[in-house]
Order: sequence, then structure tokens, then C-alpha cells
Amino acid sequence: MLTPALTSPLTTTGRIHSVETCGTVDGPGIRYVVFTQGCPLRCLYCHNPDCRTVEGGREVTAAEIMADILRYRAYLEASHGGVTVTGGEPLMQPEFVAELLRCCQAAGLHTALDTSGFSDLEAAQQVLPHTDLVLLDIKSFDRDLYQRVTHVSQEPTLRLANYLKEIQKPAWIRFVLVPGLTDPENNVEGLAQFVSTLTNVEWVEVLPFHQMGAYKWEALGYDYRLKDTTPPSQEQIKHVKALFQQYGLNVR
Repeated sequence: MLTPALTSPLTTTGRIHSVETCGTVDGPGIRYVVFTQGCPLRCLYCHNPDCRTVEGGREVTAAEIMADILRYRAYLEASHGGVTVTGGEPLMQPEFVAELLRCCQAAGLHTALDTSGFSDLEAAQQVLPHTDLVLLDIKSFDRDLYQRVTHVSQEPTLRLANYLKEIQKPAWIRFVLVPGLTDPENNVEGLAQFVSTLTNVEWVEVLPFHQMGAYKWEALGYDYRLKDTTPPSQEQIKHVKALFQQYGLNVR
């Protein structure tokens, strides 16, 4: 017998790049991860540059993705995991993402939204009622550095962060540590101080820069400016985590 979530037609379509059926880094437990297509940011360290264009990927309905998710339901539940929608930028497709997450919740699955926060608040408000956890990527706190890293303004991201606090939506803050780029101490401390005011934040995740997406930039003919940048050392990671911890934050 179908669950109530699936008894109505799920006709909303979206464009996705791919899915990962056994993700372990995008929220608690084992996750079914949906990578949406399209992103307005141009992050210098992006490891999914093939998600940039809205026209790429493939068109699917929420029903198609939901049917595939339910094939993995047993181990998603056993691991206290669930479904994460990431990208690209999921909030570029709010109707599709909202419908998919609504159905996941109705089926008893934990839902997470991984977002840069670069969207109209109205788009986020369509999705957040169906989201159990927000993974909010704050690329930098220094305004000029944020612009340099992403080529967009940080204002929408900070606005969403404050809105999540207002509605007390559980959130994890994600910060990518890039040596020689995002690691200035005043940048990290500024972010730590800001995040410490967000009473809904459960964790801060310090994500070490890596080169695993470099081959995609080359294949796509994009100018990859960080090809000579090395990942941070364990000492650098430990130091940055300590800066966040000084502000009473839980860090992983």
C-alpha cells in the first residue's frame, strides 16, 4: 500500500545533476543526496562546477526521485539518516525541492537542505516548512573576500541565517578552509562571532579544501585559479576549529 505522501500525483519537475545513494558527509547518518542543477555562485574552489548551468543535467519529477529514495529507506532509517538536497543551489528550484522534501517528511524521512543562502527569502520560505535541518554554507565573513570567493554578495546568505534564527530552524554552518584564501584570522573570527549569535545553530563544520574537483574544471574549459593551492594541514584545521570553539560553538 502506498504511503499517504505518494497517493497524490507528484508532477512538479526539476533539473538534477545526479544522486548519491550512500552519502555520509551531508547531514546526520547515511543520506540519499540529490544534486540539483544550476547555481548563481562562481566559487573559486567549487568541486561541482558541472552543476552551474540550469540547462544541464536531466529533468525529473518529484515522483521519480521519491520512488528511488524509497528503495533505500531501510538503511536510511537504520542509520538515523535521511534525504539531503544540495547542488548547485537548490533554492533556484523551490517548487521542486519543496515538493520532494514534503513527500520525504510524509514518508517519515529526515530532510536536509544544503544551501549557500543566495536566494530570495520567499524561495526559502517555500522549502523550509518541509526541511528538518539546514546546512548553510557561509563561504566567508569578510564582505570583500566573500565577493572575491563567490562573485556574489553575501547579504542574502546573512539574511537567511538571521531568518533561520528567527524561526529557530535547526542549522549547521559549513565553512570551507582554503589556505591563502579563506583562512585570515579576522575572517574566521568574524564568522565565529556572528555564528555565536545564532541560537539555532547545532554545529559548525570546518571543511578542508581539496582538489578532487579540479579535473572537472579542466574538462569544462574553466579557468581554475586554485590549481596550485594545497589542502590545509592538520595543524591549520585544528587552529581554525579552536577559533570557533572560543565562541562556545560545537565544531566538527
